[in-house]
Amino acid sequence: MLVNLYALSRAELNDFIVDLGEERYRARQIWEWMYRQRVDRFEAMSNLPGATIARLEERCRLGSHELVTRQRSRDGTDKRLYRLHDGQLIESVLMPYDDDRMTACISSQVGCAMGCVFCATGQMGFGRNLSASEIFEQAMRFARELARRGQRLSNVVFMGMGEPFHNYDASLAALRQLMSRLEIGARHITLSTVGLAPQIRRFADEGLQARLAVSLHKTDNAQRSALMPVNTRWNIDELLDACRYYVTRTNRRVTFEWAAISGENDTCEEAHRLGRLLTGLLCHVNIIPLNPTGGYAGVPAQSARVKRFCDVLRGYGISSTVRVRRGIDIDAGCGQLITTVLRNQQLG
Repeated sequence: MLVNLYALSRAELNDFIVDLGEERYRARQIWEWMYRQRVDRFEAMSNLPGATIARLEERCRLGSHELVTRQRSRDGTDKRLYRLHDGQLIESVLMPYDDDRMTACISSQVGCAMGCVFCATGQMGFGRNLSASEIFEQAMRFARELARRGQRLSNVVFMGMGEPFHNYDASLAALRQLMSRLEIGARHITLSTVGLAPQIRRFADEGLQARLAVSLHKTDNAQRSALMPVNTRWNIDELLDACRYYVTRTNRRVTFEWAAISGENDTCEEAHRLGRLLTGLLCHVNIIPLNPTGGYAGVPAQSARVKRFCDVLRGYGISSTVRVRRGIDIDAGCGQLITTVLRNQQLG
């Protein structure tokens, strides 16, 4: 089996190159080509002898993900579907913004075990955890392509398939690789969780400046449990207690994600309940009009109701923004592309 060099630490790469019969300094050159120059072919490593390149091509590869399909939106969003070494499928998305940010949304698991009823990934169930290198490679591939265009990957969000805190060790290892190998600052990396309270506390103790986003969506425990089964394990009070601990330990605000569902959680009454719930907590609310899926009957809230929702929160001193829905024309929502591809395969 070919060795994926992205899966090796710097020390492991040193040992591997020596085992190939090369001088140790070659490992430093290869590392520079991989992560500073961000080449995608060994033959582009122009200061390596031909014999060294031949050995690398015989024994190694730069990445393990096979691109199955990609879709580009009118707004510039670029969504990829990758096949992993064992045949499993994952998604990742690149989103350009008007302020020149280039944000990669990456997956941490194949599918998801959390079962959120409105999420296409939650509807497909859980496959397996991704390794740190499988998580990192999604961002690395975008960084390579952007480098060829004279651009830079500026932000990464763990908001693709899976619950990163359910795959905690690999997600944190990948986060550190993003920082050290791609030189993306921790404050430009966001981990999104459905509310695994113990892991939020553990994350607070890591000493990192990475951002935390928490999917909330409801203020009532019974209603939130119906949408998000994780709430039966760690309810809203336990979740908010963990978030307060995070703020105390890091002095950073928490972003609460709110999927705005028409008639479900977009009312002024719900906004008042949310305002009272979050008063006194350093936080921000990110309102996301629902991305419809075939397995859930809900529809996105109307913009006028979302605006009133934000106005109510402002009265409690709570800031909020409405996230621009991106890639609507290309199944860019989490889990939607893989669902479409698998359905087409079954129909075929």
